[in-house]
Amino acid sequence: MKKALLATFVVVGLSSTRLPVAEWPEAALSNGLIQTTLYLPDASQGYYQGTRFDWSGAFKNLTYKGHSFIEPWFDNYDPKLHDAISGPVEEFTPLGYTDAKPGDTFVKIGVGTLRKPDDKAYAFAKYYDIVNQGTWNVKQHKDRKATVAVDFTHELTDPTGYGYRYTKTVRLTKGKPELVLEHRLTNTGQLPIETSTYDHNFFIIDKQPTGPTVVTRFPFEVTAEGKGFGSVILPQGNHLVYARELAKKEQVFSAGLNGFGPTATDYDIRIENQKTGAGVHITGDQPLQKLVYWACATTSCPEPYIHLMAAPGQEIKWTIKYEFYEKTK
Repeated sequence: MKKALLATFVVVGLSSTRLPVAEWPEAALSNGLIQTTLYLPDASQGYYQGTRFDWSGAFKNLTYKGHSFIEPWFDNYDPKLHDAISGPVEEFTPLGYTDAKPGDTFVKIGVGTLRKPDDKAYAFAKYYDIVNQGTWNVKQHKDRKATVAVDFTHELTDPTGYGYRYTKTVRLTKGKPELVLEHRLTNTGQLPIETSTYDHNFFIIDKQPTGPTVVTRFPFEVTAEGKGFGSVILPQGNHLVYARELAKKEQVFSAGLNGFGPTATDYDIRIENQKTGAGVHITGDQPLQKLVYWACATTSCPEPYIHLMAAPGQEIKWTIKYEFYEKTK
């Protein structure tokens, strides 16, 4: 069925005005199987205003067949806190940070032009002052009465020579319990773009704590080293299991799971709740660059990285799909 344009938002400029919590700009999507709500980017009134993650990736919730998959996983909230965000959120590694001197600027795709305050290494948890937020354009599309897709387009031209037009479409597939993130990045600047991007996958399935009920599966035999690996979290063949529930404020972390190959077929991850039978199947159409893993007491997060390169004038595309399911008991 032909999709009709429901609404368009253009976000420019900065303001100190703050909306009440109930009035954060948002958009609800449904395809009759999945129901989800996204927060819309806004420099002064948006739910997420941090400088770590792409602003077009803030999810409020997601449900399928009575199972919940997305909700806040953190205790403390501030719009500028780097990880006060939920759902399948993405981050791009910075452009031009290493070459920038203190006081100069660098670029984060999906965020804007940021100020480098000192000569310290880039730190994702740090908030960097935004010099130029670029321009956001948001379009909602509907099929019959329900919104089924949202296009987020971020455009930025920076004096350093970087420039881009980045579009992410968040789409619910018709007739399937599937969420799709479609990406297009066009290099509109004079400098080549080389970056990595990953999805943090902040899923919480049915409000169950991180522990033996949570299993993460891969299409390869997985090995790993890092905090908690081999004691709290255990590689067993092609999956990771927990020996016990994580305590409040406890974390596990590996800077790189091993075992995947050079093709996109290994970008294939399942996170399952063994108690409720709900799961999410994550696939991407690009080879893995690396595969980080992090978990705390509320969420387990495989973080698949891909490598991106775009010469001036070049457009690149990539897609990530999330299939939600309920295992037969």
